[in-house]
Amino acid sequence: MYQRGAGGQLPDPNIRAHLQPANPKKCPKRYGTVQGAFKESKFPQSPGHVVPVLSLSAFSLTSHGEIQSACVAENKERDMRQNYIGVLALLTCCGLASPASADILGTAQNFAVLGGSTVTNTGPTVITAGLGVWPGTALTGLPPGVVNGTIHASDAVAQQAQSDMTTAYNALAGMTLTQDLTGMDLGGLTLVPGVYFFSSSAFLTGTLTLNAMGNPDALFVFQIGSTLISASNSSVVMINSADACDVYWQVGSSATLGTDSAFQGNILALTSITMNTRASLIEGRALARNGAVTMDSNIITAGCIPTPGTTSLLGMMFVGAIARRRR
Repeated sequence: MYQRGAGGQLPDPNIRAHLQPANPKKCPKRYGTVQGAFKESKFPQSPGHVVPVLSLSAFSLTSHGEIQSACVAENKERDMRQNYIGVLALLTCCGLASPASADILGTAQNFAVLGGSTVTNTGPTVITAGLGVWPGTALTGLPPGVVNGTIHASDAVAQQAQSDMTTAYNALAGMTLTQDLTGMDLGGLTLVPGVYFFSSSAFLTGTLTLNAMGNPDALFVFQIGSTLISASNSSVVMINSADACDVYWQVGSSATLGTDSAFQGNILALTSITMNTRASLIEGRALARNGAVTMDSNIITAGCIPTPGTTSLLGMMFVGAIARRRR
């Protein structure tokens, strides 16, 4: 049985589930559809795998793509399931959130750079999205660095972002691994969606290619026991609909991006993050829990910034679902 992941996402982001009431004469089953990356189909009953829907009971995904479940005695519980699915479906269809990564970062998603102790810069760094520090207070080198966003220095917003980032860090660290890459250099590899584990340091020399296989919601998670180090001129390349917004680097100590490296994804480091001269972080974030973020003539552009009101919309729909359940 698959388990619900961090933030309530489905384990396979290809799956969009929409349940419909069963035939009243066949209480033990309810049927629905599974929507892939580009199409939706409904298939006859057949035994298969188990897939959960959000934080609710497990549902059976047949080998032909049908979703079915055990009978739920109370109609209110059934309605609650359907309301949750409706919220997820609305967010997904309207492009407001990826089911694979929705709410993983919380308010930290609004930041391109977030430091724990200090944020320092040398040279003409350009940061697009918010910049913050907490519990430290020091921000230096801005200017000459430019922030195209809001700066939060040791305020309540930065504090909440750090709290949310810590929650995300722990959730990512707790995901079940897909493959152990300990001792391997990421350079030269082509990886498909999954959770990749390093018991100690991870190194990138050359080019790492992330292949989403046509799924724009594909999730890539890298669990790294100690340091993440990219060599000079190394790069991360996204292909086949891969989106750097859905790439997460959970780093057990510190991350260092080499000179002129072109990195992608969200770096969540326990200690510090150092970006050497002209290193770039496109559609990603440099988020350090306890230490400093140090920059030198870099480009950092956060991707997937929530649209204002999106969180409120989700909250209103969630409250509506609760209200319906209590009727």
